[in-house]
Amino acid sequence: MSGVSLSAERAWDVLAGVMDPEVPVLSVCDLGIVREVEVADDELLVVVTPTYSGCPATEVIEASIREALLAAGAARVRVETRLAPAWTTDWIGPEAQEKLRLHGIAPPGPCAPPGQAVVRFHPSCPRCRSRRTERLSEFGATACKALHRCLDCLEPFEAMKAI
Repeated sequence: MSGVSLSAERAWDVLAGVMDPEVPVLSVCDLGIVREVEVADDELLVVVTPTYSGCPATEVIEASIREALLAAGAARVRVETRLAPAWTTDWIGPEAQEKLRLHGIAPPGPCAPPGQAVVRFHPSCPRCRSRRTERLSEFGATACKALHRCLDCLEPFEAMKAI
């Protein structure tokens, strides 16, 4: 008899509650970093793609995934990291982008197609939705966000960088 008492569907439900430590308004599923969940024998395999190779939250996320699934009844959990295809902010869906906006963080703009130059993106202010914004600093509270200011309501805000 298998020691796993979680189905893949139940595991996805549990993972939807594992929040990103750097952007705690989004789950690891909202971010699109959980790519697959498989049940084999007595082990639950979770495949993740980190947001970027230098992300300091990667180990915390993996530990949080493991802890949440074990607490939910999984006998064994293995978290496997896959770097290809590389994660992109395009994997953040519309519902998750709205969660960011409601939390005061401008969602990322679209990524440039491979081989094309990146066009400078002016995010909309998450408070008043104005497109008249300026970047104050390339870095916000975390490396994945930049600090901006709205030129209409004058409020500062962070914007998630497109990668």
